[in-house]
Amino acid sequence: MHDDPLTGAPRTAGHDLPVSPEFKVFMAGDWAPMPLPADIRPAAADFTAARRARLSARFPGERLVIPAGELKVRSNDCDHRFRPYSAYAWLTGLTGEEQAGHVLVLEPDGPHRHEAVLYVRPRSPRTDDGFYRDRRYGEFWVGRRPDLDETARMTGIRCAVIGDRAGLPPGRDATADAELSAALSELRLIKDAWEVGQLQLAVDHTVTGFEDVVRALPRALAQPRGERWIEGVFGLRARAEGNGTGYETIVASGAHACVLHWIRNDGPLDARRLLLLDAGVETDSLYTADITRTLPLSGRFSPVQRQVYDLVLAAQDAGIAALRPGASFRAFHRAAMRVIAEGLTEWGVLKSPEGDFHRRYTLCSSGHMLGLDVHDCARARAETYLDGVLAEGQVLTVEPGLYLQADDETLPDELRGIGVRVEDDLVITAEGARLMSGALPRTPDAIETWMGELIESR
Repeated sequence: MHDDPLTGAPRTAGHDLPVSPEFKVFMAGDWAPMPLPADIRPAAADFTAARRARLSARFPGERLVIPAGELKVRSNDCDHRFRPYSAYAWLTGLTGEEQAGHVLVLEPDGPHRHEAVLYVRPRSPRTDDGFYRDRRYGEFWVGRRPDLDETARMTGIRCAVIGDRAGLPPGRDATADAELSAALSELRLIKDAWEVGQLQLAVDHTVTGFEDVVRALPRALAQPRGERWIEGVFGLRARAEGNGTGYETIVASGAHACVLHWIRNDGPLDARRLLLLDAGVETDSLYTADITRTLPLSGRFSPVQRQVYDLVLAAQDAGIAALRPGASFRAFHRAAMRVIAEGLTEWGVLKSPEGDFHRRYTLCSSGHMLGLDVHDCARARAETYLDGVLAEGQVLTVEPGLYLQADDETLPDELRGIGVRVEDDLVITAEGARLMSGALPRTPDAIETWMGELIESR
């Protein structure tokens, strides 16, 4: 049996009834074979050998250990839903919840190559009562797990049984070794065509989720916690179309939109206010979209809401225009912030666009890489990412925002409590950048028309 990580007690302890020897014998017999379908190879497996070879070339002669990660306790004997470490998924093509505790090891096989070995938890044989008594890993509790042969067929990787992690051969662990972690991020900076396709799929599902939200607005406005209603509507689409949401959905109405990572989502919706929705569907292959729209809950922007929105949209347009291969990664942020600073100066909020005083109202950067993680490749060295240059095949967000705090006395009363962010996903091309999320309207007029048509057709 597997012990509870908090108490050390076996997971079958506590309220489990004793099992008689006769019952154990009865449970061990008369089970039909249940092989997985022959065609179980994930699409990503066609690319993983080349990915492992690229990693191998960076660390000749060194043993590399890439864990999938472990289950994490949410409360008492309940775990969080498991999602594998992104680098593990990228190198193996395996994305399921049954990967908890598994480890990929690249064993040196000569001075310039490695052999991949996947250490996995095998299926519990029916002669072992763990399959019905182990609440954490038993098949009756959490579902069918591939056996070693099936996993090898899925991945093309030699498989071995994992025992205790401490029994694995020592090596550079990707979760603890900064150089290996950075290399794995840097290798993922440029997406291949299949990855771009998965990201486009995530974007397309996210667009549908935003449409669902707009159709649900009339009912959500009547709910005491309308933000939660919207979160649930989008979450339903994310689970129906993919693995779920790629990150905690931000549903921020009114002044909540001035909190960058508002995920409490416990507020009511006021038709006089704006709704900032920052959400993304994660595909079954674990690639996520990341899109934000700021919507008028009445269906129409007020003059001051439109004023703020127009400035943020102009900043985003300037940022997108700066995207091209060879451009500094930071160039699009600088372009967007120049527009913001000049706009705030025109409004009389700032005395001059020079300096960094605009940051009081923008708070953060204007975008990031996107992929298996919403903030993808975050462990890459600064010289290859933040201080590097853009390259064809990179996917990123452009998301300037204005967050005009309700208690900010540097602002006129009519601007306080307004938060606006416009975020889109783009892939760098040879000519510049392609807007992947262009199916969602961006301009105020187009948003108003889109919302009206969706609500009328519901």
